[in-house]
Amino acid sequence: MGPQPKGGSFTGSTETLEFDGFLFDMDGTIVDSTPAVIKHWEEFGKEIGMDPQVILATSHGRRSIDTLREIDPSRANWEYISEIEGALPRKYGSSARVLPGSREAIDALTSLSSPWAIVTSGTTALMAGWLDVMRLPPPPVKVVAEDVEVGKPDPACYRLGRDRIGLGVGAEILVLEDAPAGVRAGKAAGCKVLGLATTHSVESVRDAGADWILRDLGSFKVLAKDNGRTKVEITDILVRE
Repeated sequence: MGPQPKGGSFTGSTETLEFDGFLFDMDGTIVDSTPAVIKHWEEFGKEIGMDPQVILATSHGRRSIDTLREIDPSRANWEYISEIEGALPRKYGSSARVLPGSREAIDALTSLSSPWAIVTSGTTALMAGWLDVMRLPPPPVKVVAEDVEVGKPDPACYRLGRDRIGLGVGAEILVLEDAPAGVRAGKAAGCKVLGLATTHSVESVRDAGADWILRDLGSFKVLAKDNGRTKVEITDILVRE
């Protein structure tokens, strides 16, 4: 058992849940890219003469175009962003890793033909780069930064993800997210949200409204599919103290 978070512990009982579909965030949920992203923004900060910590304070879980609109509007265009994000996995891929349980989860959902998608604040170039470097299979459906007018915490991305996996408003969808902005987006889209304590404090994920919080997807298991719904098991759920 790893270190326990302030204000709680990952010692909760096992729960079995059923959903119609699943929407995964990418960075911090499937891939631990935080060290690589930090290096990326440190380099960018030096280039424009800004303290990288100022950028990093608000950039995680958000689209680069939204960050650049605030700090350097002259570079806030998709051509530039796709270029720098596409280079990120190639330059810093050795600093990233596949997070526990994520490969197993998407492989299991794929084998059951359960509806699932990746819904990311990254561009097509960034997502494709991570999938290639990490040797992960491409998702059957994706929503990327270029697909929506407004990024997380706006719910548009998760609503679009739900539509693209062929499910309607009344479907029970599980969003899997690490960033508070993404948790808020999932909740605002009417989904249940499984929060992951991989990049942010448990307190911030909980305050954003996550329905359950796990250390990572190592505590998430896909069990079976029955009558179009997929049964999953979560263990070691965060318990408040």
